[in-house]
Amino acid sequence: MSALRASRRWIRADLRARRGQALLTVLAVAGIVTALITSATLLEDGTNPWRGLFTQTDGAHVWISAQDTADAGKLAGLPGVTGVAGPYRSAPVTLVQDGKKSPVALRALPATPPKVAHPVVREGRWLDSADPDGVVVERSLARATGLRLGSPFTVTALNGARHELAVAGIAETAEQGFYPEWTPGLAWVLPETLDRVEPAAGRSESVIGLRLADPESARLVAQGAVTLLAEKIQRVSTWREVRASMELDNRLLGLLLALFGVVGLVAAALAVANAVGGRVLMQSRDFATLKSLGLTRGQITGMLVVEHGALGLLGVALGLAGGQLVTMLVLDGAGLPLSLGPTAAIAAGTAATVLVAVAVPAWRGGRTPPIPAAPAAPPRGHLSKLARLALLVRLPPALVLGARDAFTRRGPALLTTFGVAIPMTMITIGLGCWATLDGFLDQPERVGQAAALTVRPGKLPAAEAERLIKADPGVAAYYPGSEVDALEPEQTRTVLARAIGTSAQPYPFVAVEGRGYADRGEAVAGQGLLDLLDVKIGDRVRVTVGGTPLILRIVGRVVEPDQDGEVLSFGLDSLAAKDAVPPEFYALVLKPGADPDETRARLLAASGQDLEVTRVENPAERLAVIRVVIVALIAVLALIGLANLLTASALGLRDHALDLAVLKAMGLTRAR
Repeated sequence: MSALRASRRWIRADLRARRGQALLTVLAVAGIVTALITSATLLEDGTNPWRGLFTQTDGAHVWISAQDTADAGKLAGLPGVTGVAGPYRSAPVTLVQDGKKSPVALRALPATPPKVAHPVVREGRWLDSADPDGVVVERSLARATGLRLGSPFTVTALNGARHELAVAGIAETAEQGFYPEWTPGLAWVLPETLDRVEPAAGRSESVIGLRLADPESARLVAQGAVTLLAEKIQRVSTWREVRASMELDNRLLGLLLALFGVVGLVAAALAVANAVGGRVLMQSRDFATLKSLGLTRGQITGMLVVEHGALGLLGVALGLAGGQLVTMLVLDGAGLPLSLGPTAAIAAGTAATVLVAVAVPAWRGGRTPPIPAAPAAPPRGHLSKLARLALLVRLPPALVLGARDAFTRRGPALLTTFGVAIPMTMITIGLGCWATLDGFLDQPERVGQAAALTVRPGKLPAAEAERLIKADPGVAAYYPGSEVDALEPEQTRTVLARAIGTSAQPYPFVAVEGRGYADRGEAVAGQGLLDLLDVKIGDRVRVTVGGTPLILRIVGRVVEPDQDGEVLSFGLDSLAAKDAVPPEFYALVLKPGADPDETRARLLAASGQDLEVTRVENPAERLAVIRVVIVALIAVLALIGLANLLTASALGLRDHALDLAVLKAMGLTRAR
């Protein structure tokens, strides 16, 4: 008991004597654990917001859009189908807000929510037969457009008729990704309301969801559905695409955090080992005295492990709490927390790393001989190669002496060198990420965003829209385009096919591999599409657009931020005439110095507000949170580097305390 009491007193006194260094150790470990917890949360498939939404909504694994009312009975008979949602009638409309227009799909659902794929109301209420003008808006659409409960929901149908609705509720669903990355936006109304807004059956489509016993069979079921419905199929999507669309930005942030966290953990372990080793060297006389008073080798080793290990474990505990808090802020409350298994693995792995880093120098401390006057001085009597080089190039005396002493103790010197080099390397990588993000913001064409504005003809004929675009002084070039859904070769899902520009005037994609398209039948693709189809540059792919087969040769790879890179881009003249004319939109490349907002205002004024002009969102803007993350990680890494330097400085001061008077007598000043 007396030995235990003495150990506690010694630990308490030592921690009080070096509060700053102890605090640095706790903060460094806490920061690393926070980064690891946050990265694991963002990278774990189950923590994607889709998982929580899919469970809460009893979601469907396959969604099918067909031209006419499809026979749900046939689809329900497909192998593995356990539930069917729909068929629901859906019609495209345009949401009009203060001159801003947003594409929206109105979906007809009954007042009683369905059992399969029922939206979860987060604010307000669900549809009510007593309020036929009420509409429930998908949450990401409401956020992007600023809609709140009670807000007017003015929509324009394809026939040009305006209808005044009102927001009765805001809900979430797992059937499609977040708006505006996933368009059109989604809103639900009663069937009779949709019949009033869009009475023409030919202007709507039928939407059906299939819930499966085995989610992995989604591709086979989708293929069977395409076979059953034949040419009626317009789009097919599975739960995998929706999940990927919800996790794209989070995974990028998660990978960055994981890289910093894992490397930072190594740096933190070196810092802890260096700190403990330094304390062992500086307190060798204390350990010798304790041994002479009766403490054994194991008790001293255990005392050091408890003292320094407790600091690391405190950092782990703070990091776990910090990781949960940061994750909630990053995900904005969406999704589910990291499951117990990965959390325990990160905590146990970090704790084990810290304890191993502590145990090795602690074991050395326990081997201190029980001689109170036992010195622990550095080796003397020789000059290091660095000191010889300093003498050779005639550096000032202070630098020569510093070079001599820097590597006198080789073990601590190497720990300090690597303990500082690793954080500096990661800080450099972080600043490089920052510079890359700035480059994408300054040069959006590098990520496929050469156009600053997108113009849709709206009520105007295509020829009139082109005339107004040509007449605007801020427009350098414009490219007609259409976005269509294309069935991939196996016909198990649809991918985005973007027909933009022509073979004679191709859209100015920046190809990172290969070249841009320059002839009919040529295309460029994102890396996601190349992986999905298992093709490479030079291969030909066969897709189906509107029931028409289309064979394209991939001639280049581009950076494609949309749809997880699963986008195929080619000239408008590669499409069949029925799909290409008239163009859905025009992508406008502005002249250098032209302001997008001013150009948009001029076009709206010239068209009498009939054109739909929107700014193109730079995908790099969605990654602005990375700047905050980089700053936080740099602070943690700087703490680790500072802890190493403080340990080295304290050890150097201890080694040469007796030499200071001699050096001053030789003429060195306090500053030197």
